[in-house]
Amino acid sequence: MIKALLLIFEPVATWEGIHRASRSMVSILAVYLLPLLLLVAVCEGYGLVHWGKWQGEILRLKKFSVSEAAVIETAQFLLSLIVIFTGASIIKSIGETFRGRHTYAQAFTAVAYGLSPLFLFRLLDASSGINPWVTWSIGILLSIAALYHGVPRMMEPDPAHAIGLFFMSALVLILVTGLARFVTDAYLRGKFSKLDVIISDVAARLPF
Repeated sequence: MIKALLLIFEPVATWEGIHRASRSMVSILAVYLLPLLLLVAVCEGYGLVHWGKWQGEILRLKKFSVSEAAVIETAQFLLSLIVIFTGASIIKSIGETFRGRHTYAQAFTAVAYGLSPLFLFRLLDASSGINPWVTWSIGILLSIAALYHGVPRMMEPDPAHAIGLFFMSALVLILVTGLARFVTDAYLRGKFSKLDVIISDVAARLPF
């Protein structure tokens, strides 16, 4: 969480420290990314149980059970990981079109840390009174600002290709995270009734 804040306020020095640390993907997952996503899931889950979400054309506030919140947040947790791994894979492929020889680990590091401001702002989604597209918009803008310094530092493209790789990386992450936000927001607003039945059925089988 502290690293996410530093990427917002001191991106250059923070990326330099990340580059020097040269951590493996497993280390980044275990020490940084998974704890951050778990914190977000717990806060969002707390909000679902205690404050709920507005649903329906005639708005009504729905509060979720603990088991329903657990299923929803587990799905969001896995979706966040899919976004990161998919985004890193696409950005690595884009880097190759710029004649770069980037590793998947480089792309993963850039995406995992670069999207942390977005995940940080998802903490505000716990509230029922905040539009989730507002938190996404602020979070993705701060993430793109962080990636402006992170993509060139972590992926080390040729200087002539650095700005192009950044813009393409930013576009990919906007699209991928935007799609994920569309799906989760639509579900929480009650747009996927069949999925709601499935989640309720799974939640009913949990021992809490």
